[in-house]
Amino acid sequence: MRIELDRPRCEGHGLCEEAAPALMHLDDDGELLIDSPDVGGADLDAAKAAVRVCPVAALRLEAA
Repeated sequence: MRIELDRPRCEGHGLCEEAAPALMHLDDDGELLIDSPDVGGADLDAAKAAVRVCPVAALRLEAA
């Protein structure tokens, strides 16, 4: 699976970062950076949680 970010939609709330800190982080300007876009195994649950908690639906999981 691959995490896809709709950058214009992202408002930098950071809930996704809290759900999946090993996969993504907010930079100093509050912009989300995906550190590990390709996920599987144990990271897949964290990626699903990050997608689920985004209040503006800026993240989605797609088949790689």
